[in-house]
Amino acid sequence: MSHFVRSRWSGTTLAVLLVTIVGTSSRAADHYGLQPTSIELASIGPLAFGPDGVLFVSDPKRATIHAIDTKPHRPATPIDTQGPLYEVRDLKSSLAALVDREAADIEVIDLAIDPEAGSLFLAIKLGDRAALATVTPAGDVRLVSLEKVVAASSELPNAPADKVTGEGRRASNKRMESVTDLAFAEGHLLVSGLAGESPVSTVRAIGFPFRETGSAAQIEIFHAAHGRNEDYAAIRAFIPIQIDGKPNLLAGYTCTPLVRFSLDSLQKGEKVKGTTIAELGNQNRPIDMIVYERDGNTHLLVTNTARGVMKINTADVATQGELTEPVRGGGTAGVPFEQIESLAGVVQLAKLGDAHGVILQETADQRLVLTTIDLP
Repeated sequence: MSHFVRSRWSGTTLAVLLVTIVGTSSRAADHYGLQPTSIELASIGPLAFGPDGVLFVSDPKRATIHAIDTKPHRPATPIDTQGPLYEVRDLKSSLAALVDREAADIEVIDLAIDPEAGSLFLAIKLGDRAALATVTPAGDVRLVSLEKVVAASSELPNAPADKVTGEGRRASNKRMESVTDLAFAEGHLLVSGLAGESPVSTVRAIGFPFRETGSAAQIEIFHAAHGRNEDYAAIRAFIPIQIDGKPNLLAGYTCTPLVRFSLDSLQKGEKVKGTTIAELGNQNRPIDMIVYERDGNTHLLVTNTARGVMKINTADVATQGELTEPVRGGGTAGVPFEQIESLAGVVQLAKLGDAHGVILQETADQRLVLTTIDLP
């Protein structure tokens, strides 16, 4: 477990610390092209951290990514990962109390932790309002004002039209899938989602700072549970990962294929067919993925809506051949995995340091518990 170390600061030391934080924030703003601005969110989707405390916040309805400097929200003293940290027993009620709403009106969309400072942020919906929140190491939950932030924004070109299409249970607004996940790797912000008039699955690689639109690769996979090639289903969760010393992207889809892509091929902006290395079971959707090291091995941890938390040794990812035959009846195939039974009900997961994670866990009475765990 982890805890926050409280220290006594002299007035002079605190003044120096504040000057250092402000100075560092100003340099980051200049370096990354961030400027003082106000942001109004029409929606909120996945979050991801980049360098120097820059938090990428997605607004799928506006098909826009905001890069926000979060260093003013960093803890004043270092985080020591040896005791309790980030423990909130009823997160929805804590958020609801900030805006005088019912806990049932609160939805947590995503959770992200700054890998440099350990700062924790939440993408949330307060009824019909999209917002950003932060949780302090002491457990205080706060809304983040976006009226005066240091930020830059990038609008995604060729996003799906903002309208409902389809009929019956298949009716949906594909614009809301313009962003389905984010990650920063190799100097680029990677964005999965749908693009185009007849929406297709896409991975965008946007250079940061936001000086150009970047590339967009249309992607295709063999969906083993469906027994066919598909290019219309968006990635639901992904993570950049080194395989045999080369940058790759591991992507999970609804119903639940796990697919490997070469990052170099995605950045070229051409149509790419991924290598399906696992079928993790149907009637399921991946939520989050993290990579960590334990006992000399590198592991992938995948949270799912219906099939719990799965642990995969990445050495198996490197050696697994491509699945080319259908997997019927809700079965699994490909890369072996271990089910982590102690992590039932996990709806969000983020890595904290080398050995810990922070989870959002839904209880039987529908509370959301935010807690810190030892990675399994």
